[in-house]
Order: sequence, then structure tokens, then C-alpha cells
Amino acid sequence: MEQWLNVQTLIWLFPIMFILHDFEEIIMVEKWLKRNSTSLYDTLPKKIADRVIKQFSMSTVQFAVAVLVIFLFVSSSTIMANQYVIQGLLGNIYIFTIITLTFFLHAFTHIGQSIVLRTITPGVFTSVIIIIPYSFVLYRSLLVNEVITWEIIFVSLPFCLLIIPAALLAHWIGKKVV
Repeated sequence: MEQWLNVQTLIWLFPIMFILHDFEEIIMVEKWLKRNSTSLYDTLPKKIADRVIKQFSMSTVQFAVAVLVIFLFVSSSTIMANQYVIQGLLGNIYIFTIITLTFFLHAFTHIGQSIVLRTITPGVFTSVIIIIPYSFVLYRSLLVNEVITWEIIFVSLPFCLLIIPAALLAHWIGKKVV
């Protein structure tokens, strides 16, 4: 089993893990928001509830388009990480590290949302079952095999904030395209 889960396999699993998680969100988000919008106003300050509802008020198809846009970044970073491991021309581990760190941290936002709102939120199941365990295995393997270092992780962390505008842009594209 250890041989099957080598570094390259774990890197190539990233887009699959991303899609499994985002399928849960795609399937749930529209219905969840319709059912829970009043409880958002009961639980959150009005300004924050307004922003959440505005940001996520989209059809399932619009949300799927937004996920597709983000998936392009996920796939590109995966290809570059694989190239980095095999010392290929387009090799870059930093972008992959930034995107996978964001994915990992994003899992905790789902857990936090479920705790604050006292309900199951879209994405919480796959956050607990898929994202967090996969991320631990991925980072352990990347560190043990010296593909990345703790320094790369710490240098990449602040750049995770750059993913927020990219995600907002993806949501905007999803709303405008469909």
C-alpha cells in the first residue's frame, strides 16, 4: 500500500479530492441556503448574513461553473507539482502548496460554520472525512520525501489569502456565465 500511495499518486489525487468535496457543496448549497437563510440572520450579525447570502445566492449550475473555474487552478497546480517532482519544465511546488494549504484550511471553515450555525453545512462531511485526512497524508509524504520543507509551508501560508479574490472571481463568473 505504501508504494501505491507515493508522492506522485498523492499529488494526482488532489483534483479528485477537490471534486469530491465540491460535489457535496454543489449538490447542497442552493437548497441549504433557501432552507437556512432566516437562521443565518438569527445567528449572524446582519451585515455578515447579508454578505453570505449575497455571495452564495446562486443556482446549482452557477455554483458548478464557479467550481469549474477553481478546478482549473487546482488542476494546473497539480500538473506543476508533478512536474516539480519529476524535475520537468513547468515544475513549481509553491502554487500547489498554496492551493492545498487553502483547501486544508477551508475544511475548518466548514466545521466552524456548522458549529456557529448549529447545523450541518454544505461541505462539512467531506471536510472531516476527506479533506483533513488527505491533507495530513499528503503533507506528511511531501515532507518525508523532501518535496517540500516547513519553510515552504510557512512562506506559502500568507499567499493563501490570494485565493480569496480568485474564489470571489469564480463566483462572479458563475453568476455572469449562466
